[in-house]
Amino acid sequence: MVLIDDSIVRGTTSARIVKLLRDAGAKEVHMRISSPPFRHPCFFGTDVDSQENLIACRLHSIAEIAQEISVDSLAYLSVEAAHQLAGQSNCSYCDGCFTGRYPIPIPAQQGKNQFEQPVSRRKSK
Repeated sequence: MVLIDDSIVRGTTSARIVKLLRDAGAKEVHMRISSPPFRHPCFFGTDVDSQENLIACRLHSIAEIAQEISVDSLAYLSVEAAHQLAGQSNCSYCDGCFTGRYPIPIPAQQGKNQFEQPVSRRKSK
């Protein structure tokens, strides 16, 4: 069985799906991820958890992540490949959640909602 997903953030959903597949009789489960590993939090709109909850931050190697979610093999899209794909679209994008390099300085007091403004503080038009 080859399982394709857009990302692995915490790994809990992936582990549950792999268990369901094995319980249903899958002899092997190979997982392919269409993004690089999330190693850093996102501050600009993607719902990526705090760094201590990111599986790719806690477990540094792909082999460790594969073992944690019980797959026979695991592969991610590389950061370089993501840039090549984005390069074809004639635009740039933030890869901070993959590389830790953000387009603007990140405040020392980091919260995943740091750059969001509460509705009560927004100006009405």
